[in-house]
Amino acid sequence: MQLSELKLISASNIIKLRTEAGLTQAELGEKLNYSDKTISKWERGEAIPDAYVLTQMAEIFGVTVDYLLSSHDAWESPEQQAARQEEAGYSVNMIIAISVLGVWTMALTIFVLLWLFDIILWETFIVALPVSILTYMVLICVFRRRQHLQFVIAAFVLSMFILLYFTLPMQKPWQLFLIAIPAEIIVFLSCNIRRRPRKKPEK
Repeated sequence: MQLSELKLISASNIIKLRTEAGLTQAELGEKLNYSDKTISKWERGEAIPDAYVLTQMAEIFGVTVDYLLSSHDAWESPEQQAARQEEAGYSVNMIIAISVLGVWTMALTIFVLLWLFDIILWETFIVALPVSILTYMVLICVFRRRQHLQFVIAAFVLSMFILLYFTLPMQKPWQLFLIAIPAEIIVFLSCNIRRRPRKKPEK
């Protein structure tokens, strides 16, 4: 395999994995300690990352170095890749929206059925809140839309405290939210743990 062909293959794979992960060139460059101009150069097929950077990228995207250097699809320009990702994005967003709406529709259905028997159970919607957030969180992980994952996890944790607040038999246990504060801090700190890569000069 010629070097020029290898550059195009790695460029195509980097574009595909970066866009699927919801990262901009600048965000990927920050993770690798390179400028967005260098990332752009790699994605245009003008240069190829060295072995150390390829190892870092493989770890970030959850693939092997061999995957980054192997052909999986025909070469596409960055413009073609962006257009294809935009088209796929509509379907992904629709799937996520339908799934989350389905949770609330189920909660409303249960509420109405109980209402027909003169049972008013507002807690149905309280339960639907963490369930819908959990559904959303799982789907954005499956579809690699994880750029705002820390906020979704924080919302899920808070929704669990809200659920406990309204469902525990005791009278308005507001003390639960004293626990929620450090819990939210732990979520944000945990989601920002990064392995600091070795500083590399711009190529």
